[in-house]
Amino acid sequence: MEESQDTCLKPAGIKNTVRSVEVMMPQTDAERFTVGVFKDLAAAEVGLAALKRQGFAADALSVIAREDAQAGGLIENTVGTCATALALPGLGAVLAAGPLMAALEGEGHDLSHVGLATAMKRVGFQLHDGQVFQKLTERGGVLVAVRSESRAADALSTLHCYGGGNAAIGAWTGRLPL
Repeated sequence: MEESQDTCLKPAGIKNTVRSVEVMMPQTDAERFTVGVFKDLAAAEVGLAALKRQGFAADALSVIAREDAQAGGLIENTVGTCATALALPGLGAVLAAGPLMAALEGEGHDLSHVGLATAMKRVGFQLHDGQVFQKLTERGGVLVAVRSESRAADALSTLHCYGGGNAAIGAWTGRLPL
């Protein structure tokens, strides 16, 4: 933190010291994600199609859903890769794909140990947000994430417009310890 002083003269010759403080924010290599949870697979399919129409590439999209054949098909058709089967604490068996998964895994590759709610801190969400995302997904919702720093507001708007509940941007990327 650097501090500088500038001296100003008031009309009556009274000196006034003005202090300015520069705060350095930590640099981060973490990616920013915009996340929302759709009520079911059908709603997620409509929302994902809207994101694609808005110009978001398939490799920027991530999906996490309870494990079933329809979820696997949705993920493969949308993201363009086969879904990975995971067992997550509090959620059970899920299928997932996309860049969000690597970020949630973390350096310790421990997503299946810490769970979705806690791992969401790695992409800038507070624990409470992660718990909401986990609970909605546990109830059959489909978590959709968009990796796009420059178009985060566009992604947020699209998620909201098409029913992505509790949609939010991971605002504190790299600043919250896990």
